[in-house]
Amino acid sequence: MARLINSTVNIRDKAIIALLAKTGIRRNELITLDMKDVDFVEQKIVLKPTPKRTNRIVFFDDETALILHRWMRARESRNKKGSSALFINAKGSRMMRHAVHDVVVNAAMSIGLHNPNSDRMEDHFSPHCCRHWFTTHLRRTGMSREFIQELRGDVRREAIDIYDHIDKKELRESYLAHIPQLGI
Repeated sequence: MARLINSTVNIRDKAIIALLAKTGIRRNELITLDMKDVDFVEQKIVLKPTPKRTNRIVFFDDETALILHRWMRARESRNKKGSSALFINAKGSRMMRHAVHDVVVNAAMSIGLHNPNSDRMEDHFSPHCCRHWFTTHLRRTGMSREFIQELRGDVRREAIDIYDHIDKKELRESYLAHIPQLGI
C-alpha cells in the first residue's frame, strides 16, 4: 500500500488512496464527504448517515492528516464552483464513483498491481481492495474484532448489539496503535 500511495504524484489522488486505505471507508462514503466533515483536532471524519448506519466516525493518523492538509491547500485554487465537497474534479464539481475508481485503478496499474487484461481476480485492484487491506492489517496486528467492525461500519446484528458501548476515545487509541505508518 505504501508503494501505491508513494508512487501517486497528484496530491488529490494520493489523498483519495491514503484515505481509502487508512480509514477503510467505502467509495460512496468518500465521494459524499464535505470539507466540514473532517476534524483535524480530533483526527476524525464524521460520515454521512445511511439507511443502515448513522453517526459513524472514522479516525485518521498523522500521515493521513498531512496528505489531507496538502490536498486541502491545493483544492482551494481548484474550487471554482465553491463546492463543499472534499474531493472535487478538474471542473470543481464533486467527484463521482467512476472517477474514484479510475484514480485507484490507474495508480495500481502504473506499479503493476492491476492488469485489466487478466481473467484472474487477484490481478485486479479497485478501491475496495483498500478496504480489504485496512481490515487485514488491523486484524494481523491484533485489533479486536469488535473495533474493526465498528471502524468498518459493518451492519450490526439486530438482536443484541454488543458494540453500542464502545468508547470512542478507546476506539481511536486502538486505531492509532494498529494503523501502520507507511512512510508517506
